[in-house]
Amino acid sequence: MRANEERNRLLGQTIVRNLERRHFDACYCSTSAEAIAKVLQLMPEGSSVTWGGSETIRRMGLTKAVHDAGYTVFDRDLAATSEEAVTIYRQAFSCDFYISSANAISEDGVVVNVDGNGNRVAAITWGPRHVIFIIGMNKVTRDVESALARARSTAAPINTQRFDIDTPCRKDGVCHNCKSDDCICSYIHFLRLSRPAHRHTVILVGEELGF
Repeated sequence: MRANEERNRLLGQTIVRNLERRHFDACYCSTSAEAIAKVLQLMPEGSSVTWGGSETIRRMGLTKAVHDAGYTVFDRDLAATSEEAVTIYRQAFSCDFYISSANAISEDGVVVNVDGNGNRVAAITWGPRHVIFIIGMNKVTRDVESALARARSTAAPINTQRFDIDTPCRKDGVCHNCKSDDCICSYIHFLRLSRPAHRHTVILVGEELGF
């Protein structure tokens, strides 16, 4: 095992313990393939499933695996219009499982996200019966302050490149703490306790996933 892999494994185990103290279910997987298998294991046959706007879960092949497994899927990527996408956003609140990544997670187990429209952080907070996070170890930071800094100054400027929006960070890659109409940091979300207990599961993955 290479040094970075061993460090990720050890740090991942530490974060798992810290998450469990915060009433999360949590585990560490070395690879994306292991993480996909774990997600499918957690979701019983016939479950309804949806997800947020996560490049992590798309690029690792998880969304395809969920479709292939035959779940009842509400997939915003298949929406023909923006109105249909909004309908799927609302359907998320009654799903059995909501899958997401995160912009950052602190070593002591606080999950941090910033959101433009708020649909993702709203579903993480309330609605779906279970929430499953897939978080690459590249998103781990020392503390909550550095997690927020990562979400605002690293994840957000990269994510703006995916959208046809007008924000200062899209133009120069730097967070300006803007008040733009297109700001994707309208909502800042700190998840420090899973409530009710065990509603949230965090799967840490020993790979660089997403932004």
